[in-house]
Formats: sequence, structure tokens, C-alpha cells
Amino acid sequence: MHFEEWMELVVHGFEVVGVGILALGSLAALVNASMALLRGEPDAAYVGARRNVGRAVLLGLEVLIIADIVLTITIDPTLQSALSLGVIVLVRTFLSFSLEIELEGVPPWRRAAIAGPEADP
Repeated sequence: MHFEEWMELVVHGFEVVGVGILALGSLAALVNASMALLRGEPDAAYVGARRNVGRAVLLGLEVLIIADIVLTITIDPTLQSALSLGVIVLVRTFLSFSLEIELEGVPPWRRAAIAGPEADP
């Protein structure tokens, strides 16, 4: 087996893991939300579902970015694929940033200021 074939397997592995995280994480979030609804906690169900689905999407996007980087660097190192990777990373980074603000309620650089000095390591 040649190097490119191995790298294609690695890329496909990362893609499968990324999609699995998206699917299983979202499913787990919806199961947890359903359990909260059955306990009579609709607000907790909604907040928990949003937070947990958002976390699954964030982690899945990070793994899919890894797949795109490995693909571009090892299998298709052309200018066009590098530009495509750049656009994909920009879009996914924007999505990740937006989701993180949605989940946390504040931009990442403001999180420590709002948490107070005891939050600093």
C-alpha cells in the first residue's frame, strides 16, 4: 500500500469520526433533553439540548477540519486545494466561534473578565 492510500484511509477515518461525533453527540443530547422533559423540566431540556448539540457540533467540526488539513497536505497539495482548505477552515472557524458565543453567552476573550479573578489558573 502506498503513502497516498494510507493517507486516504487516515482522512476517511477522521471524517467518519467527525460525522460520528456529530450524529452520536446530537442523539445523546436529544435523549438527555427527552429525559428532562419526562421529569417535567422543559426549560432545562431546551437549554441542555442546545448546549450539548452545540458542543457536539463544535467537536465534530474540529475533527473534520483535521481531515481537511491532512487531505490537503498529504494527498492533494495544490494551490486550488490549499485555497479550498482556507475557505473551509474560515467557514468552520466562523461557525465554531458563533457556536461558542451562543453556548457561553460571551466572546472567548471576555470569559475570564466575567468569571472574575478566581477563574485564572
